[in-house]
Amino acid sequence: MHVELIILALGAILLLVHIFAAAHFKTKQYGAHWNVGARDEALPPLNPVAGRLARAQANFQESFPIAIVALMGVVLAGRTSDWTTIGGAIWLGARIVYLPLYAFGIPRIRTLVFLISIVGLGMALWPLLRG
Repeated sequence: MHVELIILALGAILLLVHIFAAAHFKTKQYGAHWNVGARDEALPPLNPVAGRLARAQANFQESFPIAIVALMGVVLAGRTSDWTTIGGAIWLGARIVYLPLYAFGIPRIRTLVFLISIVGLGMALWPLLRG
């Protein structure tokens, strides 16, 4: 099996971690009744940690489809290489580090780690773009 597919599977697990972390802190703030309800009522803003986790989840959900296209694309096109594996690993590793940095409110390093993840995506996408 291609390593790029394993990286994507681990990325899917990381998405679940994002979802459950954000949901846990929202439920902690709004209560179990909110969690199992229709969630139609207007609510006060999320506390800082819950808000950061919700934003981190949204950010991951924006970049994960790009990773899917890049990593599945190189597998389907037969263009996997050490370069695409390293790029995928950089993306995943940076995204793993990104979550706690965002949760703890560490701004500049978080942004640097995000940019590193983008470099990893670029490394994985490049073989698809060079024809």
